[in-house]
Amino acid sequence: MSKIDDPHSYTVVVERVENYEFRVRFDNPSFDEWTMDEPSPLGKDKGPNATRALAAAIGNCLTASFMFCLQRSKLMVDTIRAEVSPTVARNEEGRWRIQHVNVKVHITMAEDDPNRYQRCVDIFENYCIVTSSVRQGIPVDVEIFHDD
Repeated sequence: MSKIDDPHSYTVVVERVENYEFRVRFDNPSFDEWTMDEPSPLGKDKGPNATRALAAAIGNCLTASFMFCLQRSKLMVDTIRAEVSPTVARNEEGRWRIQHVNVKVHITMAEDDPNRYQRCVDIFENYCIVTSSVRQGIPVDVEIFHDD
């Protein structure tokens, strides 16, 4: 199985373009590159910053997990969208941190079976890899390599 075929093994490359603008390349060549940048005054707002990307990942994972459950339950969804609002504030050391994330999921569908719908409402969050991982706190190992 190639890395592209294994959704659990991949590497994303983030490379500086200039100042605080970065190019993000994904492991799958069919994926578009992203531009990420910090808002002014640090950056030029040429793309989302990491906080916005994390908010998008949370929203995407939650709606995809909800959709998966609803489809497996044979419930037809017309539209689904998430509004994700992170609260960013300074911690005790004065450093900016994401303190809280509020997610509102909006869905339009025919509720053919309220019991199957409620079951999905009750369990879908357990299947969202990103949200569950963020809630638990993710250990991150960092190594610095000085390339000459």
